[in-house]
Amino acid sequence: MSRFLLSCGGTGGHLSPGVALAEGLVARGHEATLLISRKKVDARLVEKYPHLRFVRMPGSGFSWHPARLARFLAAQTAAFAFCARLVRQLRPDVIVGFGGFTSAPAAVAGKLAGIPVTLHESNRVPGLAVRTLGRLARRIYLPPGLRLAGVSALATRHVGLPVRLEIARIPAASAREALGLNPNQKVLAILGGSQGASALNDWARSRLALLGAEGIQVFCVTGLGKGEEEKPELRARSGERVTAIFTPFCDQIGVLLSAADLVVSRAGAGTLAELIRCETPAILIPYPHAASDHQRANAAFFERQGGGLVVEQSGLGSLHAEVLDTIFNDWLLRRFRGNLRRMDRLNSLDLMMADLEGIAA
Repeated sequence: MSRFLLSCGGTGGHLSPGVALAEGLVARGHEATLLISRKKVDARLVEKYPHLRFVRMPGSGFSWHPARLARFLAAQTAAFAFCARLVRQLRPDVIVGFGGFTSAPAAVAGKLAGIPVTLHESNRVPGLAVRTLGRLARRIYLPPGLRLAGVSALATRHVGLPVRLEIARIPAASAREALGLNPNQKVLAILGGSQGASALNDWARSRLALLGAEGIQVFCVTGLGKGEEEKPELRARSGERVTAIFTPFCDQIGVLLSAADLVVSRAGAGTLAELIRCETPAILIPYPHAASDHQRANAAFFERQGGGLVVEQSGLGSLHAEVLDTIFNDWLLRRFRGNLRRMDRLNSLDLMMADLEGIAA
């Protein structure tokens, strides 16, 4: 048995693969402790996993703004002291960082204590934490085809994003019934990532009546702090009732993606991995202010692989037509699903666990 410390807090895109890896390691007889932030999104996500051990650490995200930069440096100093104490207490065999502001303090504390540090980058453009810490790592896990400057090929392994076991495709009719949707009507899901996307929420509300008139049900995950749950009643042109649901959070993402004919979504790596696992076609709207523009790179790769389409946020005026053209084109949806099935051939979780066990040994 080995002990692993997984630094994975701050966003759903960091925390979800950490949970996937922790569950896999525990199932293989190891101990796993997940180091998360004190943000509300982390607290909400971990409620489903009482069988896992979570430790909340101080810290805040990076910014070049003078006041926020000072706050970041002070928070990271406190976070390093916290992680150094935790590393001495736990004595993990390996530390795994999934990027974000929780990774740097844990990685540096581990390196100083002589513990192997590994890093996982899920985006097509590596984030600041992984670029900065790469030279400290025994191993770096990168998306297929990606290289990181200054990191040797010997230290690099190409894997995708570990996906939680609960996220798997189930029959669409069963998924729709579980969510209170009509199994015989089309479903459009709208996702803004773990923190929501106001632009997508506004688009959904502004087009809701038009979508309902076409007989399209809408399930929009607005994000925490971006409104309360709503269930406006819509009518199709035939007079049939059409369901719409707006909810701040959904902890049944596998069910929702199985229910959806099509998803409109941001292009974070975690969301794309879940779309691939559930074989759900998507129209991606990359967040235009994402760090290093990584969402645009993620979306472009997804589109090139044939998983869906990309519409820029500046082009949201054309999104309604794209949705209608795609959601009623069964041939195109089948083609997208076939491409998504091909993209999911490698089991990233098993590859990572086998490699980590070798490092721990």
